[in-house]
Amino acid sequence: MEMHHHEVSVLGSWQLAPEILIPVILVAYLYLKYTTSTTRQTIFFFSGLISIIAVVNTPIGARAMDYFSLHMVQHITMMMVTGPLLVLGTPSSFNPSGTVFRALTHPVFSWFSYAALMIGVHLPGPHNFIMEHPWAHTYIEVPLYIALPYFFYFNLLDRKLINRRISPAIAVISLFLMMVPETLTGFFIYVSRGSLYNEMYTLDDQRRGGSLMWSGAMIIDTIWMSFAVYHWIKSEERKSVEIDAEIAAERAANGG
Repeated sequence: MEMHHHEVSVLGSWQLAPEILIPVILVAYLYLKYTTSTTRQTIFFFSGLISIIAVVNTPIGARAMDYFSLHMVQHITMMMVTGPLLVLGTPSSFNPSGTVFRALTHPVFSWFSYAALMIGVHLPGPHNFIMEHPWAHTYIEVPLYIALPYFFYFNLLDRKLINRRISPAIAVISLFLMMVPETLTGFFIYVSRGSLYNEMYTLDDQRRGGSLMWSGAMIIDTIWMSFAVYHWIKSEERKSVEIDAEIAAERAANGG
């Protein structure tokens, strides 16, 4: 199989990608029109939307089918940056009670579906199929890159701690455990002695992609774990204040 590389300069490659751009614009419009969010949440949410455009419409997205390293940058950004930012930007009042949404955001299901997507799309068989069928990348892979991380992080990052299905402590543990499949995926790609994808990319490009996944996942995961630890500490402080208030109220009721 011939490598996907072309003579056109990477920096000179841009694309409109209306199939991604139009939904992003629509989501932005609906968010502004129908949600009540804080300035902080709005900044997070639109940062998430901008991160999608940054790896789809730019040379990163335009050449993601040609260079494994660029494909990995797109993957890492959407799965480890876009998803968490959209969650942090989601208004605290957004808590759908529908069976489907609750199933998709179930802590166990969302963890395994996220991990399965990350590992699965880099196995030789699925990856080669996606690269040979651009429609699969555009209409299946990219939407999954956005949706599954959102479901995964929905219960893990601070949303005013309203209606969370797991404790802040378990959220930290869940994020820590996710580092295992993320970093190991990149590590095994990096140390491979030959092409994993039918000579679709140069070995150096394949290794760059693996190193980006390996190191990038560790760095980004550390950031979100820091967020989770901070929110864990704040939740414990809140509990302490509530307990102190209850004790004070009991003393006052008992006459000191």
